[in-house]
Amino acid sequence: MPPAGPRASQEAMTDQSPSQARTSFALELYLRRLTNRSPLNEEEKAALLDLPAQADEVTVERDFVHPGDRVTHACLIADGLVARFAQIKNGNRSFVALHIPGDMADLHSVVAPNVSWALHALTPTLLLRIPHPALRSIASRYPAVAIAFWRDCVVDANILAQWHVNVSRKDAAARVAHLMCELACRYEAIGLSQGGDRFPLPITQADMADAVGLTAVHLNRVLKRLSEQGLLLKEQMSVTILDRRRLVALAEFDADYLELGCDRRD
Repeated sequence: MPPAGPRASQEAMTDQSPSQARTSFALELYLRRLTNRSPLNEEEKAALLDLPAQADEVTVERDFVHPGDRVTHACLIADGLVARFAQIKNGNRSFVALHIPGDMADLHSVVAPNVSWALHALTPTLLLRIPHPALRSIASRYPAVAIAFWRDCVVDANILAQWHVNVSRKDAAARVAHLMCELACRYEAIGLSQGGDRFPLPITQADMADAVGLTAVHLNRVLKRLSEQGLLLKEQMSVTILDRRRLVALAEFDADYLELGCDRRD
């Protein structure tokens, strides 16, 4: 059974402080992410929603997990948009994934705490730091939760692989189309899109260009062309997909790697 919808969640949070409400909603989003792919019973869901967490507000364009760090907690994105990146010795870096609300951006750090993939806030971001011992404890007490965590890490690995293919083997328009199709599916799966075709993307063109391996100038031309072709519209804070079928075809997008299947809608 899927977790309660947004209205039920909001009603449950009416008696909480603003801080408690934000923590509860973020854990609810993560539970939606897990149960989209993994069956969990009510006791397991309740245990996940009861995880201890410390809220932390991160300013825009700030690294909050650094290459070479050894971390003792995993970061759950409560609000905002985060890039996972790799960095070489001269300081050059490349984005390899975007994390939206409800993502546990570095769940893998529970078993691999030495940071190789670092995290950067693309927008003002609220995150929850969840201690590794709490995550290990819930995984040991509930094998189904451990499998859900495992599957969640597999999906993150799938995304990394798809991004590599996207940037190294597709033309510019297909790269942008693929990114937009992926984000539309992921936002829709946690109930944070409008009709599945409009979702928040409040980042700069320079950051978006990094995500698809283009210059900002080239990206701007691609977005303009996709808009003129009636495929998508990028506004300052959001993206609207105007023709999903054609955008999916352009991107050669197959959402099986996300284990959601939302590209099969008519």
